[in-house]
Amino acid sequence: HVQLVESGGGSVQAGGSLRLSCAASGYTRSDYCLGWFRQAPGNAREGVARMSRDSGSTYYVSSVKGRFTISQDNAKNTLYLQMNSLKPEDTAMYYCAATPSRGFCSLTGNFRYWSQGTQVTVS
Repeated sequence: HVQLVESGGGSVQAGGSLRLSCAASGYTRSDYCLGWFRQAPGNAREGVARMSRDSGSTYYVSSVKGRFTISQDNAKNTLYLQMNSLKPEDTAMYYCAATPSRGFCSLTGNFRYWSQGTQVTVS
């Protein structure tokens, strides 16, 4: 059973930066699809970035491309989301998620494991 523990949220002024971390335990295979999602009050949850744990391939939605970077430290089983040039519209609860990929990794997939979430507020 995979467990994800997230940290690193907080409040920042527009234009600032934050880095989210997601420490995983319980991985039983190498091919997980890893993702970062966010949900603002009154909005649906949206995926912002994803990474294939084995290949390292990444994908970003257009609203964060060029500002956010997803990365991983396999030795620490930790996923990161570096967020730069933050905007007020980035304000949301952020979650990391993982699911066995079986050759398919997409933000539209059905992620099995989720973190507890961390609040990011940009003013």
